[in-house]
Amino acid sequence: MSAPRPGGARVADRPVDGVQRRTISTLVATQMLGGLGVGAAISVNALLAKSVSGSEQLAGLAQTFAVLGAAVITLLLARIMDRDGRRPGLSLGYAIGVGGAAISIVAGVLGAFPLLLVGATLLGGTTAANNQSRYAATDLSHPAHRGRDLSLVVWSTTVGSVIGPNLTGPGKAVAAVVGIPALTGAYVIAGIGMLAAMAVMVTRLRPDPLLLARARHTEQEPLAAGSTPAVRVSGWALLRENRMLRLAAIGLALCHAVMVSVMVMTPLHMDHGHAELEIIGLVISIHILGMFVFSPLVGMAVDRWGSGIILLAGGLTLLVSLVLAGTSQPGSSWSLGVGLFLLGVGWSLGTIACSTLVTAAATPTTRPAIQGVTDLITGVTAAVGGALAGVIVATRGYATLNLLAGLLVLGVLAAAVAVRTAPATREGDRS
Repeated sequence: MSAPRPGGARVADRPVDGVQRRTISTLVATQMLGGLGVGAAISVNALLAKSVSGSEQLAGLAQTFAVLGAAVITLLLARIMDRDGRRPGLSLGYAIGVGGAAISIVAGVLGAFPLLLVGATLLGGTTAANNQSRYAATDLSHPAHRGRDLSLVVWSTTVGSVIGPNLTGPGKAVAAVVGIPALTGAYVIAGIGMLAAMAVMVTRLRPDPLLLARARHTEQEPLAAGSTPAVRVSGWALLRENRMLRLAAIGLALCHAVMVSVMVMTPLHMDHGHAELEIIGLVISIHILGMFVFSPLVGMAVDRWGSGIILLAGGLTLLVSLVLAGTSQPGSSWSLGVGLFLLGVGWSLGTIACSTLVTAAATPTTRPAIQGVTDLITGVTAAVGGALAGVIVATRGYATLNLLAGLLVLGVLAAAVAVRTAPATREGDRS
């Protein structure tokens, strides 16, 4: 038993319910604001890239670089959080995103495609912060409620992410007032949302949930006499040693790659049919609504039935979405709208199931490392998918893209079956 700290009871004896409620409310607010920024940028990334580069084959690179940037920046944020806690790491992610929005505006004004890719890469900082926030929601969670708490933060992204793509119209008005190209107006709104998210994170995420969770974990499981503190293991080593973590990483990566590759090319598919910019934004909003609106129900389902069955449901939903989207005509149609909505739902099922699995298989000491590595793998896989998507649509068409994405979904289904048959990993439940 460790000695009481100055001032009274041990950290492990202090109630954390109030801290957890404050943590969740803070993360909900930042997710809304950050989601607004990401949603506004996503709706015009491919179109601005096409306009600046003059090439459809290069159009997907803007979102691809944003996804790749999120993957790389995730590792940076994970290292900072591992050392200093969630608040400084997540705040930095939003700050990087603000810089990315500013650079994207300058690139649009100058017509500089390489500079646009730099801006898109830095915009990934906000995505990285939003993604890591879902894990911050579980630092102080009871094991039976991890899926619920994680999914609540994921769900909160709905508000900003659904509104964001519909700001393309107001973005044009902002651009006209400021005197910048019409497509860059959305980045002004995106930057404001990200800046507000950073301000909320800096001022409200106190005490830091990860640091508090580690203090509680240490006092609940004190070192035996004569032993030395455990050396922190890298996320890659944890991934090699734990089969359940590997399955979760595969599920996360493939679900995200399918979603990103199809979503990023949908605006161009609609543009080929001469759909209005506002209609394109509406369809992307419907897709994002599917990604987040059912998240609380998905989280509760994961807590009740386990990650394996929910990941399986996600894979099947993704297959249906690809059939509907892949058979749609260029422009706008009901099948494309429903397909993109189900693409979001399938992503939600798979992401929440696998993210909960990652958290359950780690302790407060190992969580930032493994969470950073799994998000890195997820981001790189999606970035490759997004890059190839532009080439595939330009050379073979949107239908072929959906067909090839279906092959990736087979890997999701295989991972789901393996999770259901593998022995459960409960290491993190001791925290």
